[in-house]
Amino acid sequence: MRILFAFENPLPNAEADAEVFATTAKYLGPLTEGSWLHAPVAAGSTPEVVSRAVGMPIVRAWAPLKPAALRHFCCGLTIPLRREFRQADLVYTRNLWVAWMSILSGQRVVFDHYRPWPDQIPPLQFWLYKLFTHERFLGSICHSEYTRQKYIELGVPAAKLHCVHNGFEPARFEAAIPLDEAKRQIGVPPETKTVVYTGRINHKKGLELVIRAARQLPELLFILVGSYGDGPIERLAAELPNVRVVPWQTEATLGRYIFAADVLLIPPSLQPLAKFGSTVLPLKLFFYLGSGRPILAGDTPDVAEVLRADETALLCQPDSLDALVDGLRQLTTDEALAARLAAAAQAHSRNYTWEARARKIANIIANWRQSAPPAPGSWGRGQSRNWLGQSRRWFVHFARTRSWILPPGALAPADKTPPR
Repeated sequence: MRILFAFENPLPNAEADAEVFATTAKYLGPLTEGSWLHAPVAAGSTPEVVSRAVGMPIVRAWAPLKPAALRHFCCGLTIPLRREFRQADLVYTRNLWVAWMSILSGQRVVFDHYRPWPDQIPPLQFWLYKLFTHERFLGSICHSEYTRQKYIELGVPAAKLHCVHNGFEPARFEAAIPLDEAKRQIGVPPETKTVVYTGRINHKKGLELVIRAARQLPELLFILVGSYGDGPIERLAAELPNVRVVPWQTEATLGRYIFAADVLLIPPSLQPLAKFGSTVLPLKLFFYLGSGRPILAGDTPDVAEVLRADETALLCQPDSLDALVDGLRQLTTDEALAARLAAAAQAHSRNYTWEARARKIANIIANWRQSAPPAPGSWGRGQSRNWLGQSRRWFVHFARTRSWILPPGALAPADKTPPR
């Protein structure tokens, strides 16, 4: 099996989508007979730097770095012209346009993405159905069961859809720092109890709830790592002496904050998905699992796919201030509970390494290649009714907000019924 991996954004890149795709390619590549990565190269970098990072030759995309829309368009338009495109047995991509152009040019495709596109951009539903049921579309690797179900509801055969969760790099925890020492390194007294969040700090992450909890828990220090500047969360945090906002950290420095946590926090809120369409299972969840620190998160359908309540994490009622405050008090006062959850999470993390993910994907692709394409079925009246109804709401939502993503809260109950 020879794979041409295709990524549409410049590399190297610190964003989560780039980390997921590049690391998947890095671990999946050695399981093939040959692989290449087709991608733009970031300004100030070189193909050699990117090649060393992913462990395979780079096919530099014939595309401008800006604007992004033109870059994506050119990546898809020109990839069929490359020699490696013809040499590969399939194209592995997260970009719908690249997938479509590859199929039109006679190549087979494996898609890998976290978003439930049928729900989030409903006008694309019929085109997505035709793309995902095409005989040269081998299948899609979904990052959550939530996303997989959305494509099944669209009418895509279940055999073409597999949920394979993301992972983390265990090597990042080989030099673990003791809790007190890590606190010292970031300027926190050892006796201070810390609640640490890492990730992009903005109003779409449910962090308003965390700020409200900090008001009720002045004895705890809340450390929010991942600021890009002065935003609404930063301004709320500035009012509280027990909230520290830290700029975005590199991989080399982030570990100090992870190891300095008495509690690692995933904001327990449904708002990122229901209000903003941000989906699902944040990458930090898998990194937290391997850290040896206790985790608190919301008892939401996506998180519950990975974290086990009262076994590998403390899961509390989403969007409940009282539940969040009670959970934080439990984990910062009950040392036995915190130690038990942390140890179980670390043991569970072995199922979620990037290497394990690559092996699962390699086996899935091998089965897809050996199997006859499943019958796609027909696009029926149920799909058409949902398509038209959801598309109308999408256009209204776009006109009001200029946002391309229709969050689940904008769907009427009738839109959520499976097609007949």
